[in-house]
Amino acid sequence: MRPWHWLHAPLLALAVALLLPALTVAGPTAPPSEPMSFDSELQEQRYQKLIRELRCTVCQNQNLIESNAPLANDLRRQIALMINDGADTDEVIDYMVARYGDFVLFRPPMKGITYLLWFGPVAMLLIGLAALGNILWRRRTQVTSEPLSTDEEERLRRILGDRGQDKT
Repeated sequence: MRPWHWLHAPLLALAVALLLPALTVAGPTAPPSEPMSFDSELQEQRYQKLIRELRCTVCQNQNLIESNAPLANDLRRQIALMINDGADTDEVIDYMVARYGDFVLFRPPMKGITYLLWFGPVAMLLIGLAALGNILWRRRTQVTSEPLSTDEEERLRRILGDRGQDKT
């Protein structure tokens, strides 16, 4: 048995977790149930970009394009109205942040209250790697066994049928 066989499952899970977002880059578009009309292709592109970048505040880590929540429908409609009324991207984002806070952004700004969002995953990864390194280092440097006592050697010989005869 290989000594590192227990590492395969966590490494596989880590690889899947890291590669899964790459598979969803060309994700869905807005739900077909709500037809949004725009005056230009540029407005449509801005709308699509915004609903991909803004998070549904009632869903678990879904952007507005993926969410079927009633609030997400309302937010998509609000974004479309603002774009049709001539609001630029920054104005739409500022409105959403003012109303729902930084949580509505998938990439929140770097400030004191969001440091945990930015650095928490990296800190957890480093802590996990340090713990793993510590466990592996202890296993490697740990004394595996002590020599047998004379009583234990005698008992082993009896069990093996040696009956005290030394073979050299």
